[in-house]
Amino acid sequence: MLQLSHYELTDITALARDWQLLERKAQTSFFLSWNWIGTWLEIFRPSVIVVKAVRQNGSLCGLGLISQKVEKRHGVLHARTLLLHQTGHWDQDQIWIEYNGFLTDQQDSLLIEQQFIQYLCSEYPHWDELVLGGIEENKALQLNLASRLYMHERWSAPCFGVDMKHLRFENISYLASLTQNTRYQIRRSERMYQQFGELTLRRPASQTEALSFFQRIGQLHMRRWGSALHQSGFANPQFVSFHQSLIRLCWEHKQVDLVALYAGEHHIATFYNFFYLNKVFFYLSGIEQISDNKEKPGLLGHSYCIQQYLDHGYDFYDFMGGSERYKSQLGNWHSRLVQVSMQRPRLKLKLERAGRWVKNCLLRSAISKGYPHD
Repeated sequence: MLQLSHYELTDITALARDWQLLERKAQTSFFLSWNWIGTWLEIFRPSVIVVKAVRQNGSLCGLGLISQKVEKRHGVLHARTLLLHQTGHWDQDQIWIEYNGFLTDQQDSLLIEQQFIQYLCSEYPHWDELVLGGIEENKALQLNLASRLYMHERWSAPCFGVDMKHLRFENISYLASLTQNTRYQIRRSERMYQQFGELTLRRPASQTEALSFFQRIGQLHMRRWGSALHQSGFANPQFVSFHQSLIRLCWEHKQVDLVALYAGEHHIATFYNFFYLNKVFFYLSGIEQISDNKEKPGLLGHSYCIQQYLDHGYDFYDFMGGSERYKSQLGNWHSRLVQVSMQRPRLKLKLERAGRWVKNCLLRSAISKGYPHD
């Protein structure tokens, strides 16, 4: 039997103490660590409700942070929305939490999360939909079954990764685990870059240098994806401030890795990764422009990093959400992330679903008949 409650967050210090205590008993991801969550609270200062679960013996077993926003859609629909560990403002959510969920004790984790949803439905009634962003699909389905709400999928992405623990057990190098074609592309790229000198991985020697590595990634990222606000996250000052603070904090706890691949003194690419529970989470990279599409700086850089992580005893390299081809080339599918809206039985939301269904039917009909549908 659990005792659930909620309160408005006013004392971050007390929350930090509870969160870190529970984190030590959880089997979770980096994105539910206090380093990520505490930085989110520090940089964006969202107004949040803390939901809390305690066992009969008084031990803390669950926590979550809920923000509230009125979403305006289609010019007429206003939905009172709850969000878990997000704010609903794109410039703040652009940091894009992954493997989201409630922080729970490893024991009975799913049951605790399901009871949180039921609690929000019964004891916190004034909302229309609960948005869970960057959550694993299987977890979202299980939570929705317990709530019996309508679940609308807003976004999805496959997750790919490398089981380095398995490779180590089988005594297989990372390169040997790849397809013949991918190995060929990596080796060809390796030969092309070796004309500049020996290939090496370099890491910052200090926190200040780590921030310099991050700044360089930003310059390359904007060059590739664009410098407008809705393009590269580095064009968003709040995104940059968040990660600068996160790097400062994680550098101290050895939970961040900024690693650059060089050929001689020629910079090829820099990668920004997180360490957590002996896993490596690839977050983003900055890659130099190429003059020949046979150069594969991303494939080459990831392969060097993964082999080194394998040699150093890490268990898993997670490319996280994204359908980019290189992720499926270099890793194996292991999960699917979704953003879902769990909707209460509101007439306005039923009408929205009906409109969405009609639109999709018309679109499918237009496609089948070969009509333009831009």
